Amino acid sequence: MNRIFHARVTIGQYLFLLMATAVTLHEMWMRHAVLTVVFMLLLVISIERLIHTTYTLTADGRLVLYFGRFTRPKDILLKDILSVEQTSSMKIGGFAIMRYVLVKYGAKEKCAVLLPVKEEMFVKMLQERMCEEKTMDFS
Repeated sequence: MNRIFHARVTIGQYLFLLMATAVTLHEMWMRHAVLTVVFMLLLVISIERLIHTTYTLTADGRLVLYFGRFTRPKDILLKDILSVEQTSSMKIGGFAIMRYVLVKYGAKEKCAVLLPVKEEMFVKMLQERMCEEKTMDFS
């Protein structure tokens, strides 16, 4: 059975949307048609990516990273995943500025930074499915 996890929206992404909206309104007010259209397209693409980003664990042993309709989904085989860890960016005191899930995969140790809404559940489910895949390979 497929399990879908949605991505969370960070403060930085909200700030970007706010700034892009302000620039769009300013350019509209100043009657700069080309810049208005460019920033409106930027807003549409950004909002669409934020709303439709999902991480799917499939029944056939893949992790599908879907970043919206304007980009191709990325497939990662669970047997190719080397490590999964919850980590954070810079910490100030006991508080982390940004928490994320780091997935290392492939022969060249590529990395994917994921922002699932339910991090603990995502990591647990991914590790369980990885164990299932490895036991299926041995039998």
